[in-house]
Amino acid sequence: MVYYAPMEIVFERLTETARMPFYAHEGDAGMDLCADEALTLSPGERVAVSTGLRVRLPMGTEGQVRPRSGLALRHGVTVANAPGTIDAGYRGELKVILVNLGREPFAVERGMRIAQLVVAPILRPAIAEGAVDDATARGAGGFGSTGL
Repeated sequence: MVYYAPMEIVFERLTETARMPFYAHEGDAGMDLCADEALTLSPGERVAVSTGLRVRLPMGTEGQVRPRSGLALRHGVTVANAPGTIDAGYRGELKVILVNLGREPFAVERGMRIAQLVVAPILRPAIAEGAVDDATARGAGGFGSTGL
């Protein structure tokens, strides 16, 4: 069963050509974000691509900007800071930092789906200083400590 939290996310178009985000399929976690400009990403290049949108997220949530798997697999194009975080208080234009990890230039067209936006609840615990008990089964093991 998919749980849909009763909330509303408001998007504002900053340009007439901006496409509103949308869920491609029932039950999808992420809504598609589209480019509002055309450009070509050279291999190794990073660009903040305009969506032409602003958003008002509910307090207690964050927007996570994630890559689209098809772009990553077929072209090596991904979100450079994945997942990028949009804080609930941010009111600037949404931009997606794309990077071309592929071998060929990649053409971004206006209206192309370039990333996904997942809205998630956040926890904001109090920060405390003190001793950290290392007595766990895992301890300080990390970065491959469990083998292949």
